[in-house]
Amino acid sequence: MSDRVRNLHVRAIEEINSGRPAVGARLLRDALRMDDRTGPLTARLLGTLAAAEVAQGNTGRALELLDEAEDVVVPDDRHLLLSQRALVFVLVGRMDDALSLFDDAILRLRRTDQRAALARVLLNRGMLHQFAGRVRLALADLDQCAQLGASLGPFEGMPRTVAKAVHGRGQCRVLTGDIPGALRDFDYAAEVYADQGKGMLAVLAGDRARALLAAGLPSEAATELDTFLRRVPELRMGHEHAEAELTMARARLAAGDPAEARRWAALARRRFHRRRNDTWTAVAELAMLRADFAAGNGTVRGARAASRLADRLRSLGLRNDADEADLLAARTYLARGKLREARAHLSGRDRPGAPLATRLLRRLVLAELGSAEGDQRRTFAEARAGLALLREHRSRFGSLDLQTGTTSLGGELARAGLAAALETGKPEVVYRWLERSRAQAFRFPPVRTPADEHTVDAVAALRQLAREARAAELKGSQDSDALRRARQLEREIRAKGWRTDGAGERHVEVGFAEVKAELADADSVLVSFLTDGDRLLAQVIGDRRAELMGLGETATVFEAIARLRSDLDAACGRRLPDPLQKVIHMSISRQLAVLAEHLLDPLLRVIGDHNVVLVPTGALSAMPWSLLDALRGRPVTVTPSPSAWVSAKRTVRPPGPVLLVGGPNLKHSSDEVRRIAGIYPDSTVLDGEDATVDNTLNAVNRSGLAHFASHGHHEQENVLFSRLDLVDGPLMAHDVHQLAAVPDHVVLSSCDIGQAVVRTGDEILGFTAALLYSGSRTVVSSVARVDDQASVDVMTAYHQALTRGVPPGKALADATETERLMPFVCHGWGG
Repeated sequence: MSDRVRNLHVRAIEEINSGRPAVGARLLRDALRMDDRTGPLTARLLGTLAAAEVAQGNTGRALELLDEAEDVVVPDDRHLLLSQRALVFVLVGRMDDALSLFDDAILRLRRTDQRAALARVLLNRGMLHQFAGRVRLALADLDQCAQLGASLGPFEGMPRTVAKAVHGRGQCRVLTGDIPGALRDFDYAAEVYADQGKGMLAVLAGDRARALLAAGLPSEAATELDTFLRRVPELRMGHEHAEAELTMARARLAAGDPAEARRWAALARRRFHRRRNDTWTAVAELAMLRADFAAGNGTVRGARAASRLADRLRSLGLRNDADEADLLAARTYLARGKLREARAHLSGRDRPGAPLATRLLRRLVLAELGSAEGDQRRTFAEARAGLALLREHRSRFGSLDLQTGTTSLGGELARAGLAAALETGKPEVVYRWLERSRAQAFRFPPVRTPADEHTVDAVAALRQLAREARAAELKGSQDSDALRRARQLEREIRAKGWRTDGAGERHVEVGFAEVKAELADADSVLVSFLTDGDRLLAQVIGDRRAELMGLGETATVFEAIARLRSDLDAACGRRLPDPLQKVIHMSISRQLAVLAEHLLDPLLRVIGDHNVVLVPTGALSAMPWSLLDALRGRPVTVTPSPSAWVSAKRTVRPPGPVLLVGGPNLKHSSDEVRRIAGIYPDSTVLDGEDATVDNTLNAVNRSGLAHFASHGHHEQENVLFSRLDLVDGPLMAHDVHQLAAVPDHVVLSSCDIGQAVVRTGDEILGFTAALLYSGSRTVVSSVARVDDQASVDVMTAYHQALTRGVPPGKALADATETERLMPFVCHGWGG
């Protein structure tokens, strides 16, 4: 009988460690019914059953079982009960008592040769330290656990224990801001869990979501959580279910949806409360208060609630959460004009190892206090310090996806500094804060993700699926299965890039005087657009003057751009009935008139007859500037920031070979490539069956100028896979990021491939952006559909002008002057 009981015990441990505590509990109850309840095995059964009850939230029952086990436990097994009781105390918020019990258990085990047991208790104590914000101590315990487990080899379930230690290390790395390292640790744990504990894969999805949230990617975090939440009910992992709901609340809040954030936080609170988990209930209540504040419902009553909650969280041993609650109370008091009460909650300082989010929040509240007190110097100092923290954090990321996403973490800080700068009315101060608040990812050199076999295979498979989907589209149908599989591969490839470390370097911000000098040298005027409340502003900088000008309402301008682009797409290259064509062209004229009145006309006085360099914001990144009458025939260049423009202007490269590529299924692409090849007799021409992805990538690395005449597709939902169609599949923005070198000058004679997804801080992503980030100085591309027949003449004229030494901006302006609806834009450097 004892062998059967032991077998049930082993099976139960396996089920619990695999994330199935309810199944494990049933096996243990069966074992206890067979057991004689007198020997050491009884204590082990009761202790393990207590662990299963803890995992299901039944803390009271767990303590009863542990009390019962105390009567029969032998000295060598005493550590088991100490460790299990400590886990219960963690869940009920008795952190100090839990730590004392773990310390006792570890001290006892160090006197024995029970290394497997010691590894498991170190794992649990490490998790306690991590939860309490003691990251250094957590990492020490987790590393010891992993070393012990590795030394024991594949016995006693050690590979899974090691995986859990590495998993915990990843959780700690999220707290320290090392997101690439955390994701690599999670990958290691996932490989083990897939073989030994599939239930833990759902838990891992929740931790990946928290990592992505810490990197400023709330939508991607929500996608991970959706995966978890679909699986967790069948696994009956109540605590993890509630944690996932709480993380979803944070993701919704970061995405700007406080109502949904509060709903998810309330669900989590209810679930934690039912499990009598006071610790996590308090954390969920903090999320609810944060959502209330974000929704504009911050009241004095709410501030007092946050203050009381801070004391409660501190008593539970959650110092990081307590600090956050105090800062929320201070911010709420500030919003209600109660400065004295706000100061009372700002007396503390950042503790060593405090999470980045808490440190940024403290800088933000102090900056807001400075603004409320009329102390601009303090506002600037605190906002500047917070953005410096964020800059250091961003430098750890090699993925452009994470670099651009991270900007959102400092969005409110940047706005606080810029608002204070606008109050000064000083052009140099406004310029400086605009530079600190936009396109920060351009400050860092590109880091190429090392190619691995899995990613290479995934990209090849994705290309084939895209080709199949495109073939179906050209036949007037849709290959839903190919599209579904392609989306899955895109997510895998994109996620691989998140694991890449940053170089830790950054480019220096170009100063106000330097920009003015470079503008004078280029006979140009710089116009930087920004929003202030519901209106657009523009800072205009020339060689001798700089001023801030008010423009139209943001909503009016952005709506006109959206309608204009829709009209251009409808009118492009189609034979429409005369009445419909007339309506569309009237609408185009109407939208251009609105844009001229609200966007451009106020600027004409200061622009004069100079060349124009534009730094857009938001939807202005999709504006076809040359369609405005006042800019027709005038060199116009669009750049992400003044520093990016100066950097491109100062970069001098020797001319390289010319590459001309003609894509498939485009009626006039071969004609376009043939005519341009006549302008460049020594060019490399890839057309027809020669226009493959491999041929193109091999040639583009060596080219100084590359021209693509092919179908283009801007992917709004997954910009890394915006693409150009080639004969054997798409050339994607992902491919561009992997290139060792990119051409100095790229022309994309393709539909809407000049568009970009614009993230917080005017961080841009897309095919054109990929080329600019990777080092192309000039990219000519379209922000709307292009009439490919008309573009042949425009592109021919453009290249003819280049060979005469005409700068790109002027060459494009001349080539499109007679084509009224040609939405090409010169990006980067046009001088």
